Amino acid sequence: MKKIAFVIPWYAEKIPGGAEMETREVTKHLREAGMNVEILTTCVKEFVSDWGVNYYPEGTETILGVPVRRFKVKKRDAKAFDEVNIKLMNGILISDEEEQVFINEMVNSPALYKYISEHKDEYTAFVYIPYMFGTTYFGIKACPEKAVMIPCFHDEAYVYMKIFRELYSQAAGMIFNARPELELTERVYDTENVEKIVMGIGMDVDLKTDPAAFRKKFGINEPFIIYAGRKDMGKNVHTLLKYFGEYKKRNPSDLKLVLIGGGEIDIPESAERDVIDLGFVDIQDKYDACGAAELLCQPSKNESFSLVIMESWLCGRPVLVHEHCEVTKNFVRESSGGLYFGDYFEFEGCLDYFLNNKDISAAMGLNGRQYVLRNFDWNIIIDRYREFFEKIEARQA
Repeated sequence: MKKIAFVIPWYAEKIPGGAEMETREVTKHLREAGMNVEILTTCVKEFVSDWGVNYYPEGTETILGVPVRRFKVKKRDAKAFDEVNIKLMNGILISDEEEQVFINEMVNSPALYKYISEHKDEYTAFVYIPYMFGTTYFGIKACPEKAVMIPCFHDEAYVYMKIFRELYSQAAGMIFNARPELELTERVYDTENVEKIVMGIGMDVDLKTDPAAFRKKFGINEPFIIYAGRKDMGKNVHTLLKYFGEYKKRNPSDLKLVLIGGGEIDIPESAERDVIDLGFVDIQDKYDACGAAELLCQPSKNESFSLVIMESWLCGRPVLVHEHCEVTKNFVRESSGGLYFGDYFEFEGCLDYFLNNKDISAAMGLNGRQYVLRNFDWNIIIDRYREFFEKIEARQA
């Protein structure tokens, strides 16, 4: 098999973000398994930086054992892009001309697209992640017959853009993080001739948890539920805080809510005394916290996977998710590893059920652990990737 290139708008060893993390982990594990993989990216620093500024020098370096080729980006009209993007963010239909502004004035690297076109014979596939950026759109245009996407699709305005529906249906393959993402894709795109697989994300399944160590280190002796992740409106943490405050008012007890992760969010007065915000903690502390918790609550409505759910299950603890997130709800249904809620009273009922049925809660956690072991062990994921790329190669032959 020839080289496999993963194409992403920006890349570094410690950039946060789901697509960046997935790219790091997948390429590292595939490389360690003997596959010839590399990363093609731009010189942009990260998502929150100026997409028209070349922060890193052009050229090749090695990160986590994987070669990384960087290409310069072109200048862009950020004002024109923002005017179109705000419409999309608010669900307003845009014209064909505005779609072209959107894709032309975001992060773009003509040098990268030229490299793909000129060197395509050296590669079995170019794997693009995520879907909405110029590096994916114009990269696929440069060589659609070898284009594979890890799109990270959500049910949002960008998915329905005409330029994406026309081009992405020509890709050779698509790799999905969860079944609902595949189902969304098949509703919106013509994927009859696209090789597809629900892959998921690999997990280091041998992680250990020490609940007693967490309680001793942080001085938390009361029972608690945990939220681990970014604390902002986009993750629906405000709903969790509101519901938890209402729960404590209606159900007085010593139950706490422990928050782990970056970001800031206002804690309602009704919950202030019972919310413990630890901010960033070491990864082992996070595992220990998951093991010590009654359950993990993931209230987000917009996830393409959810590592923290898998980590909670590997620590043997059940999860509570939002019913309006098809991905996390599907994981709970497939695994029998937790429950889901849609409003406050369902949240209260689920929480009471977990707390009053400890044996069933423990069984749910073990169900979730077995689900992760069956589906997301890195050895299983690597074999799936190898077989998938062999199919892509066979299609070209």
